[in-house]
Amino acid sequence: MIIKLSDFLKRQETSKKFYLLYGPNVGQIEEVINDTLKPKISTNIFNYDESEILKKTDEFEENILNKSFFDDRKLIIINRGSDKILEIIKNLIAKKITETTIIVKANLLEKRSKLRVFFEKNEDTICVAFYEDNYQSLTIIAQNFFIKNKIKVSPQIVNHLVEKSKKSRISLKNELDKIKIFYQNKPSIEFNDIVKLTTSAENYEISELTDQCLTKNKKKTINIMNENISTTESNILILKSFLFKLKRLKKLKNEIEKKKSQDQVISSYKPPIFWKDKDIIKKQLNTLSINDIKNFIKKVNELELLIKRNSGLSNEITNNFILEIIDQPNNLI
Repeated sequence: MIIKLSDFLKRQETSKKFYLLYGPNVGQIEEVINDTLKPKISTNIFNYDESEILKKTDEFEENILNKSFFDDRKLIIINRGSDKILEIIKNLIAKKITETTIIVKANLLEKRSKLRVFFEKNEDTICVAFYEDNYQSLTIIAQNFFIKNKIKVSPQIVNHLVEKSKKSRISLKNELDKIKIFYQNKPSIEFNDIVKLTTSAENYEISELTDQCLTKNKKKTINIMNENISTTESNILILKSFLFKLKRLKKLKNEIEKKKSQDQVISSYKPPIFWKDKDIIKKQLNTLSINDIKNFIKKVNELELLIKRNSGLSNEITNNFILEIIDQPNNLI
């Protein structure tokens, strides 16, 4: 059956076992899954790509029907769904599964799409369309963020962030997350600070540098270091990027130590991890021990204070820290 997104959010409908969430607003789909569906359905979450299921259909269905495969209720999320998955969905509906909820995520589906038509007309399924955000909806998200975090900003800052997002809720929220980390405990932020933080080229290089460093990819890390001229401000941003990523790794490690699977922990993490970042995060988790992560967090906090007191040594301090990470023996057991 078709349910409008506004009605779906009001009702928070979770009684059905099959959902189709489709449309170009990938960020909002992720929000609804993480904030509405996951908490009400299950913490046993398993992600599949449609292509995986099509290759091993019998194994996929057996795993769902086998009660010993999961504990209690389970949530299956199928990514990049298309008409190719329809017969498998029909088969599972016919078997009247009771302990599994299945969410199919898809991009644009035409009106004649067999998958979309089936979910729209079947009383046992729910179909919700997610349309592109507009300037107004993204502006409200940004304004609410600053109000919630008690940060005073000018309309110019909000406009800048929304324009840079290019109608992507995920891009906007990524920038807002960085602001929360880099400018926490500050009652106000200047426009120039935001411009520095959100400069695409510089920000990409900083994120790429810290990602490659935390996987101990020495060659790529040094290449990025050699290609960029650092300033005191950019070195502080580098350390803050390290701190953000290390704290996230620490939380993930702690959850994995509770005997949860790596994929499950990454999929259920909040704020949601963008799908493009998942592989590099897995490499980092497989490279660094929990003790490494804790030690690096402590070191980053110390170095940021050191740079603020000795700005002329910021390059040397930051570069030495980066080299310390990539040269450290792998202590992961």
